[in-house]
Amino acid sequence: MESHAQSVTAAIESSDYGRLYSIFSPSSQWQTLGQGEQRALSAHFVKCAVASPTFLPDALRSSEVMNVISTTLSRLPPTVDGAADSALRHVIFDHMVSDEVGDYVAAARYLSGLRMEEDDVDSPYYVSPIDRVDVYVKVAECYLEEDMTVEAEGAVNKAGTIIEEGVDGSHLQAAAKYHDLSTAYLQTDAVDVDDLLIMLGRAVTCAILSPNSAQRQRVLGLVSIYYIIVQHIRYRTIDFRPFHAAAETSQSSVGMLFAQRSPSLSDRPGPIIQKTQVYKDERLSQLDAIPEFQSHSSVLTKMYLNRIVQKRELEQFESSLAGHQRAVMADGLTIVERGVLEHNMVAVGQLYSSIYFSQLGELLGVVDAVKAEKVAAKMIGDGSLSGSIDEVEGMLHFAPPREKRESPLLHWDETITSFCVQLNKVTDAVRSSC
Repeated sequence: MESHAQSVTAAIESSDYGRLYSIFSPSSQWQTLGQGEQRALSAHFVKCAVASPTFLPDALRSSEVMNVISTTLSRLPPTVDGAADSALRHVIFDHMVSDEVGDYVAAARYLSGLRMEEDDVDSPYYVSPIDRVDVYVKVAECYLEEDMTVEAEGAVNKAGTIIEEGVDGSHLQAAAKYHDLSTAYLQTDAVDVDDLLIMLGRAVTCAILSPNSAQRQRVLGLVSIYYIIVQHIRYRTIDFRPFHAAAETSQSSVGMLFAQRSPSLSDRPGPIIQKTQVYKDERLSQLDAIPEFQSHSSVLTKMYLNRIVQKRELEQFESSLAGHQRAVMADGLTIVERGVLEHNMVAVGQLYSSIYFSQLGELLGVVDAVKAEKVAAKMIGDGSLSGSIDEVEGMLHFAPPREKRESPLLHWDETITSFCVQLNKVTDAVRSSC
């Protein structure tokens, strides 16, 4: 056994492919070795091949070496130091999918043979759920290149099962992966169109359930946006009021006096500005026809555009969730209530410069003033909301955008202007009711 190992090492160091093949060929002494010795020698070959700075990937062009690799990978012990066999399979995969080779079936089969430990994080073969999904997606794509739709669908199903289990509890990662799966096969018949829509719907679910953050906003854009066109427009040609309608209809006229509303675009006259027009994934509206996803497109759109999600919309969305997704957390809120609450808190900050917590609780719809203050304090603490709390007055002050902080006089002027506009609205309302 020792002499065989030395021969393998020497052959790898000198890139002597013929010598390697002679060691592992069916007619060599390899066949006379016991099972344990064969496994040990196979592991030795794999470790040396991966460790060598000159052997791979050039050796993969040799049919003799590929025969040796096929033989040794099928006769490995339960564990190879450093999971060297996994590293070897990745190198082979990259080689097979290269323009030089383009053997997608072989690439898929080598990658499918990865040993992926799911539970034991200390195992050299442990692979995180998100990385296992990546493996199955790559395998599916390779099979699709060769129109092997049955095999591709099997890999997609495996990826979907992992995502369904939560992908490390990260709804953001799950949303991104579901969306990848929902778009990867649009130009093929490998996966039924209805199944792709369901994947899109689950991507929306995961995106909405994730905590409020800049990363979630990017994922919301990934899921909801098909393409973006930036152009210059004039205020007079675009009605911006729908962006603020949700909050305005939730406030009484008198209430506007007690909550300073930030200057909206519709309150100011119109120089040319740059606005991003958003065009949604054309399939998103199709979710409305699927009972379990009827409210998803509207909620997702509001979240992406920083509009307030109303309580009835929240209830309709929550009714479509699985039991574990409606579990009540330690703070007394469900996952979706917390996610929507944090989103709405940020959305309110787009409309107001300051607001009483009593009114904030009424506006948010799912919490009282005390809980609204606790949520605001937590979000300010973790940096997901810019602002400050006046405990004496019971008010939340939202920090103005950076450009307004850099020009306090302009911010003051715009605030006074907005207040006067709202005061005029209240005065007109009072007069019309008399």
